[in-house]
Amino acid sequence: MTGPLHDLRATLDAALADLGLPAPKSAPSLEAPRQADHGDVATNAAMLVAKAAGRQPREVAQELADALAARLGPALASAEVAGPGFLNLRLADAWYIEALGTVLAAGDSWGGGGADPVRRINLEFVSANPTGPIHVGGTRNAAYGDALGRILSFQGHAVHREFYVNDYGSQVRRLGESVQARARGQEPPEGGYLGAYVTELAAQIEGAADLPVDEVAQLAVELMVAQAQESLARFHVIFDRWFSERDLHEGSPTPVEHAFDVLEQQGRTFREDGALWLRTTEFGDDKDRVLERSSGEHTYFASDIAYHQEKRERGFDLLIDVWGADHHGYVPRMHAAYRALGGGADELELLIMQFVHLVEGGERGKMSKRAGEFVTLDDLVGDIGVDAARWFLLARSHDTTIDLDLDLARQQSSENPVFYVQYAHARIASVLRKAGPELVAQALAAGDVAPSEGLHPGERALLRRVAELPDEVREAAERRAPHRIASYALETAQLFSAFYRDCQVVGAEPQAEAFRLRLAVAAQRALASALDLLGISAPQEM
Repeated sequence: MTGPLHDLRATLDAALADLGLPAPKSAPSLEAPRQADHGDVATNAAMLVAKAAGRQPREVAQELADALAARLGPALASAEVAGPGFLNLRLADAWYIEALGTVLAAGDSWGGGGADPVRRINLEFVSANPTGPIHVGGTRNAAYGDALGRILSFQGHAVHREFYVNDYGSQVRRLGESVQARARGQEPPEGGYLGAYVTELAAQIEGAADLPVDEVAQLAVELMVAQAQESLARFHVIFDRWFSERDLHEGSPTPVEHAFDVLEQQGRTFREDGALWLRTTEFGDDKDRVLERSSGEHTYFASDIAYHQEKRERGFDLLIDVWGADHHGYVPRMHAAYRALGGGADELELLIMQFVHLVEGGERGKMSKRAGEFVTLDDLVGDIGVDAARWFLLARSHDTTIDLDLDLARQQSSENPVFYVQYAHARIASVLRKAGPELVAQALAAGDVAPSEGLHPGERALLRRVAELPDEVREAAERRAPHRIASYALETAQLFSAFYRDCQVVGAEPQAEAFRLRLAVAAQRALASALDLLGISAPQEM
């Protein structure tokens, strides 16, 4: 979606062209100065082009100021050269008034759209082994993957959300053995699963003590998958498909065998010592990898390759996998395998999540799925709620470790950021209720109105941040960074609080009242959109 700031950047580019200056190698900055009294936006455009033009940056900045003044007309109040060649722009009230009209005209779609090109994306995330409940680490993956999917969809991409069920292999048999042991009143075997959920599974599976262990294992997996679906749905995470790894090893030929045929046709495999190998070193891996052992047993890698080939053949433009921190070393070989299949280097993204530590009373807790000493998704949501859980899992970049402060997450105060943002949304709703629907409707229909004494700095700061939502969504999508939306929501809430403190809304002089009601509606929509992108509710009252 284009918007006021997008148009301002286009005007800056056009002004550079007016001066016959070379296009900068990187996009010029266009952001709020560190000191508010230096203007509304600052740009380093002159410094980026001056060297290539063989000129002094300050001299270029002054000429650029004149060119911008000619193009922006009454929308530009002043343009001042600062420091080594920065240009500080002070935008006139007219620019802000027009910007508010643009935001309101877009309605609830403000900030969305703009995907170019629109891509068909397969987004795989969580994908935890179905050998136990989803724990806090998987919960972070769920929050992140879902928020990323929401952001990409809001941009206009077609996003298919997928959960890969690892229901094939030795870990599944160990689960069956553990459940059967509990059904017989015994301890699970060495290397088995010890959590209380194993005992619960044994009670749920009729005849678990006497059924074949593989059947017990499959029934246990089905129960764990159903539980995961319910838990994730309560966490506002819904998948379009739950893909079973077992399906890759069934049929004639199996998808795994089909993938082997594709690799052979590409000339990427070879036999040595009775095993089938993939030449991943041809694509940057540190060594070639075994796909099929001399015993005929397939490796885990074989399943992953077959799964990605299956996704390729479904016609997606881009595959995004969200993996846990323990998969970091797996990235080069998977990229190599994907290219060996014939896929493009830019068609597969592997995003690695980092760990979550729960902190309570200043101390970290520990998790271990096999030992049964772990906090589940349901435990976390039951303690701090869906909204707080999602916020605290999304507020930091996915590639950094999180210390989730449970004491803070439980607080219903301004110290808790998610409570603060939701309260700001609810406060705006309260202001609009106080004004009444008729007055709000009149304000929205009023068009280009403004306070007779001019815009207050608080109004300008809030409106500028609301106008930045399309840029924030674009950056969050391109950088795969939902935490940027959390930061945006918190800052917008803070700016609204400052505006509300300094500017009377209901009961102000008529033009000011109309403008401020319009601004309140725009801010509420921006907050609601940001919260929705994070999968968090936007309450009307608190």
